[in-house]
Amino acid sequence: MRGSVPVSDQIRGGLAAILLASLAAPAGAGPQRVVSMNLCTDQIAMLLAAPGQLISVSDLARDPRMSPMAEQAAAYPVNHGRAEEIYLMRPDLVIAGQYAPGPTVAMLRRLGLRVEVLPPAESIDAIRGEIAHMGRLLGRQRAAEALLARFDQGLGAARHDRDRGRAALYYANGFTSGRDTLAGAIIEAAGYDNIAADYGITDTTALPLELLVMSRPDRLITGARWPGRSRSEAILDHPALASVAPRTAGVTDRDWICGTPFILRAIEALE
Repeated sequence: MRGSVPVSDQIRGGLAAILLASLAAPAGAGPQRVVSMNLCTDQIAMLLAAPGQLISVSDLARDPRMSPMAEQAAAYPVNHGRAEEIYLMRPDLVIAGQYAPGPTVAMLRRLGLRVEVLPPAESIDAIRGEIAHMGRLLGRQRAAEALLARFDQGLGAARHDRDRGRAALYYANGFTSGRDTLAGAIIEAAGYDNIAADYGITDTTALPLELLVMSRPDRLITGARWPGRSRSEAILDHPALASVAPRTAGVTDRDWICGTPFILRAIEALE
């Protein structure tokens, strides 16, 4: 059931409250010098870390095309995921993503640094788990509990339990995403059935344009376009896509990339 306050206002106010709480509370017994080298861990770490606790985020965190916290990230020194630069920052905790280069992680560990590797959050439950896990890593469990409460409140307002029709995700190179992906979780929370299920697709893989057209989705969500445009994006200009669905919900963007509370804005955008 949708609340009286717009979801965008709820999530904006909720995240602002968490950021203010972070500024007001000390790091306590947690690590004192934390480096994040992954776009997604950057965001959760920025939401939870105490003042001065997080000393560097990845360079991608400042890219407004990819990061919903680009403005906040401007306050942190950046790293480029290289072992040498991270070691010289003298961290007592390094947080990496699952797809961080193996040699970099191995070198940092050989140098005696603690490195925690977090998998990508591809579901609502996984987002909750990632927030709780980050809270434990940082010694910021109370901040994590507060963020989880705000997230659940916003999700309750944003989620649609009724059937709103069928939706299709379509990206460069003719790829789509199924139920076991973050994008799939977003459109399910928005109340749509994913046409990928018709073809047994559960992850991200190619979907022939002919099958997309024959599925006749009620809503089409396309991939974001990038400056410079590669030939892989040409399929998004195919004339068949112009009439494949009566409603087109823009594109996937920075709110769709990482499993964080910012997916609430992606869900709301599917109104």
